[in-house]
Amino acid sequence: METRYLVLFMVGPFALIFIYAIWHEYRRFKRDGASSYGLTYDAATNTTHVGALPEDDDGYDPEEFDPEDTPDPGQTATDNPDADQNEQDTKT
Repeated sequence: METRYLVLFMVGPFALIFIYAIWHEYRRFKRDGASSYGLTYDAATNTTHVGALPEDDDGYDPEEFDPEDTPDPGQTATDNPDADQNEQDTKT
């Protein structure tokens, strides 16, 4: 197999995925208009993800997050701050 065909075979799937992402974003732009993206926080699942931000929102800043302000304290990382954080990593 010639080198140029091998390169085309290896780069082709990435190019197709890139083209699909451009097409998908263009359709979203035509449907919803311009949008800014940023990190959003979901308190129900205690997770963050990148998504479109509302116009009046600046996004989620992890530096300003306080786990004590969550609506459900059961979803914080730990209830006991003195507990060994690496306890699950040790083998018995």
